[in-house]
Amino acid sequence: MKYQFPDDFWWGSATSATQSEGASLQDGKSKNIFDYWYEIEPERFHGQIGPENTSTFYDNYQQDILLLKQLGHNTFRTSISWSRLIPSGDGELNPNAVTFYNSMIDNLLANGITPFINLYHFDMPLCMQERGGWESRAVVDAYVRYANICFTLFGDRVKQWFTFNEPIVPVEAGYLGDQHYPCVVDFKRAVTVAYHCVLAHAKVVENYRELKQGGEIGIILNLTPTYPRSDHPADLVAANHADLLLNRSFLDPVTKGAYPDELIRLLRDHDLLPAIESGDCELIASGVIDLLGVNYYQPRRVQAKENPTPQGQVNTPEDLFSFYSMPGRKINPHRGWEIYEKGLYDILTNLRINYGNIPCYISENGMGVEGEEQFITTSGQVDDEYRIEFIRDHLKWLHQALQEGSNCKGYHLWTFIDCWSWLNAYKNRYGFVRLNLADQTRVIKKSGHWFADVAKQKGFN
Repeated sequence: MKYQFPDDFWWGSATSATQSEGASLQDGKSKNIFDYWYEIEPERFHGQIGPENTSTFYDNYQQDILLLKQLGHNTFRTSISWSRLIPSGDGELNPNAVTFYNSMIDNLLANGITPFINLYHFDMPLCMQERGGWESRAVVDAYVRYANICFTLFGDRVKQWFTFNEPIVPVEAGYLGDQHYPCVVDFKRAVTVAYHCVLAHAKVVENYRELKQGGEIGIILNLTPTYPRSDHPADLVAANHADLLLNRSFLDPVTKGAYPDELIRLLRDHDLLPAIESGDCELIASGVIDLLGVNYYQPRRVQAKENPTPQGQVNTPEDLFSFYSMPGRKINPHRGWEIYEKGLYDILTNLRINYGNIPCYISENGMGVEGEEQFITTSGQVDDEYRIEFIRDHLKWLHQALQEGSNCKGYHLWTFIDCWSWLNAYKNRYGFVRLNLADQTRVIKKSGHWFADVAKQKGFN
């Protein structure tokens, strides 16, 4: 059978500034929260590798963009580093950063690759974090100013903008857990951070539309589909709580302009509502997106808690549900994550039926593998047949969703070159291109050649 995709389908990959650029304290860039955290707690980072050098895209972007072209890309997403562009957070521009981003965008376009630019990918400037980070409305205002500057500088050429990548992650990892700085662990403060991110998003969308630059603006969400263990009412309630808190807390306001009533009730019941100011609801209503990026890696499987948490003692979302491992599931043994390809189809079907079939694309999907050097052939190439199988099996379900009328416009893999990952550094490799850390050489993996062929043929057999 031939899986054929539309002629204008977006084939590409995604990365972020912090994870790919390196040069983290060069050419006038100030520290972001990861630069600082690595400085004070290097032992928290795998192999004690910090964000200082990462994948050297800052120094090698011209040759890397030629690799993107070889990989058959017609689109590519990365982010702008706020702390590189405006080192003080809300003051003067860094001319080195302006030069770099202008050149990167021009190079992409010259090679027939449309730049998709994201404004925020977990990388709060340290100076802004010290002023409260997303808990502070003043920092929200600084972010809105930063976004406007980006539109003014680059909006003549960039026509696909995204306000945030996975805004739930800094909430979960930085304010509910301690996997990201500032490691707060406070449900109420976490809710405020999430709420302020939605306000920041909406204000930026509103401002972008006023500029009339002829592009589209959206957000990138990791819409992890939530599956209850059984049809037992308690399991269904648990799954609904997980979905409300971890998916719909961002999906509904950015696509419908309002929060789900059920979510508001749930937060009110546990005294977790954020401080809402006059004008907030109108602002959120104006922040409905043009385009949704969907990141999908694994499903979320949920069951009711064995011992329900007493009323008034909810300190984390997991006081309302428990995770469980489905027997017989397919696992990526390296990452420990379940592989469930149909989840991609289920997300797209939900968007089609319940969210007005909003224009969207798969903005991240991928397979992290530890110890990939064991798969290097005598010719020096990584024989990552497992990654080809992973991508192909997800694309089959994406194709099925398209057949049923999904408004999905493309597929981006995470990532184009093995990149540094927050606390995991280079433990798990995700790229189409292998990065040799010793000398920074790049070699396209088998999956990269396969993907280039798929993009060229606009499908596969």
